[in-house]
Amino acid sequence: MEVSEIPITYDRFGRMLYHPDFHFSQGERFTESDLEYICKYYEVDHARNLAFAIGKTEHTIRSKVNTLKQLGKYEYYKNLNKHW
Repeated sequence: MEVSEIPITYDRFGRMLYHPDFHFSQGERFTESDLEYICKYYEVDHARNLAFAIGKTEHTIRSKVNTLKQLGKYEYYKNLNKHW
């Protein structure tokens, strides 16, 4: 895979904005494995590292975690132990 010449840009909070070389699954649905991974490691790793692993932006990862917590599904995925 060739790295594009698109410059990397950041928002005012220092989060990398969408870049096709790093956010390869942005716009796609989260898989069960993705949800388990981010819930299991969100509290022990930086959201930026999770974003690179999943291929979505850091903002998307943080938003999904907040939504899962609001729906009461965060602990379910954190303890799923099916994929990770």
